[in-house]
Amino acid sequence: MFPDKWWHYFYQGTVVLVFQPAEEAGNGAKRMIGDGALENVEAIFAVHVSHEHPTSIIGSRPGPLLAGLDPVLAASAAVISLQGIVSREANPLDSQVVSVTSLNGGDSLDMIADTVVLGGTFRAFSNTSFYQLLQRIEEVIVEQARVFRCSATVDFFEKEYTIYPPTVNDEGMYEHVRKVAIDLFGPTNFRVVPPMMGAEDFSFYSEVVPAAFFYIGVRNETLGSIHTGHSPYFMIDEDALPMGAAAHAAIAERYLNEHRR
Repeated sequence: MFPDKWWHYFYQGTVVLVFQPAEEAGNGAKRMIGDGALENVEAIFAVHVSHEHPTSIIGSRPGPLLAGLDPVLAASAAVISLQGIVSREANPLDSQVVSVTSLNGGDSLDMIADTVVLGGTFRAFSNTSFYQLLQRIEEVIVEQARVFRCSATVDFFEKEYTIYPPTVNDEGMYEHVRKVAIDLFGPTNFRVVPPMMGAEDFSFYSEVVPAAFFYIGVRNETLGSIHTGHSPYFMIDEDALPMGAAAHAAIAERYLNEHRR
């Protein structure tokens, strides 16, 4: 038998669970914030499965963890020139990516297109580098087109799809996750992971309150759980699920107990 409202003995505060739609390129986090999801919230934590780590291994890192993301004779020059932004202008110790992923000038073989559309993506681990890339991409495309007596406009789709900023873990919140994970699963089951060039809309939350994003491994070669979450062959080792739930609950519980007012 548990006493009435037994959870009051364990949770000295309020835990808010965020059930968020539209995580993949739908800016769900941004809209949740606009709807008040972070009102009176002091900190936020998120866990994501990872096929790169064995089942139930917890991984994270302080600071930048995931990059930011945004939506392929003159167009070809622009493509080549865009590659020089990172290779010639960026600090080699500050990882950045600019990729042209599509180029469409029509499908006629005997007619020169009057319009060419490029599409692509760019990523960086800091907001400063991110917005510098944004500025330079537009400058390079517009000015390179002018060299060939063409005109160009650049659309980052900021109204339809807000640009994803980098996901940056607060060092204090990362340390909190690390300590809880080690206490639960032991020091051999926590890893400091390298930053990745993927993007995550949890980054919007991390701009508002101190945040920590961490991974739980689901890699199990015997089961075939070896593919990324975006692969058509993706599957999950479900043995990670209770471990992830336990980690998430303990992170919230200990945070509340250590930040009593």
